[in-house]
Amino acid sequence: MAKTKTEKITSIEEEIRQLENRRRQLVQEQKAQERKDRTKRLCRRMGLFESMLPDTITLTDEQFKTFLEQTVAAEPSRRILGELTAQNAATAAVKAAEPAAQS
Repeated sequence: MAKTKTEKITSIEEEIRQLENRRRQLVQEQKAQERKDRTKRLCRRMGLFESMLPDTITLTDEQFKTFLEQTVAAEPSRRILGELTAQNAATAAVKAAEPAAQS
């Protein structure tokens, strides 16, 4: 038996609600994964940092912050960071161009 227009509208509205709920769920999952990735990256990088500079382990948070601020503000650090970020940008541009070239 064919559905009436009212039944079709109700069915479509229910489908829209389900899709919106699924979308919200996927957004939450994406945010959770981004938090996990960030936590993992922070732990890995700080572990590497402490293994290379074990003297920083005994510093207070304020002392460590001062150390980082002064280290990062130094010209050699800025130059190295600039070179590395430029290198990453160039690599990303090449990767972005590859699919276009294959099409």
